[in-house]
Amino acid sequence: MKKINIKNIVNTASINQLRKTDKIFELIYSKYGAPPDWSRPEGFVSLSQFIIGQQVSLASAKAHFVKLNDYLGDFSPVNILKLTDKEMRDCQISRQKANYLRGLSSAILNGDIDLENLSELPETDIRTKLKSIKGIGDWTTDVYLMFCLQSKDIFPIGDIAVVNTIKELTDVKTRSGIILLAENWKPLRSLAVYFLWHYYLSKRNRSFE
Repeated sequence: MKKINIKNIVNTASINQLRKTDKIFELIYSKYGAPPDWSRPEGFVSLSQFIIGQQVSLASAKAHFVKLNDYLGDFSPVNILKLTDKEMRDCQISRQKANYLRGLSSAILNGDIDLENLSELPETDIRTKLKSIKGIGDWTTDVYLMFCLQSKDIFPIGDIAVVNTIKELTDVKTRSGIILLAENWKPLRSLAVYFLWHYYLSKRNRSFE
């Protein structure tokens, strides 16, 4: 089993290769240029951000994280576990996501998962370890693999923006068809997803930041 490739997803050679692979990436490039490098540091803070960002808008996710981060001062597993339900609610963290953050914090403190050394493992093992924590499913795992571990061939079929952009730019409309289409983008599916997100956000004047 291969280990994570630490080379950045966004690089000139890969961009040029993908533009030649499918005309939709040349279209996106001609309109909006190359996608940004959305890399994030490995670890608890980034993974917590992705948990907070589940099924909410980018603006809401950012606002909720900033409020919680400001309240904590030091965003750490120990401090997360000190928060009461009321404090979580006051920081706009739902009960469900509060439980997810506590579960992740406990897993780290108990030694059930070591985020700092996760990149040393094969991708399949990384998925197993992350998804063993309640609240971390395929989407959160995919995003962590792409943004934090720079895994180069990820395709998050559960991402609505990715699916809707493909439906807009191609004649492919079904889940199975989209998965099949994405096979053509191997081994650069992560960069393909970055392009699709870039189109989706640029068209709407939005940003991940």
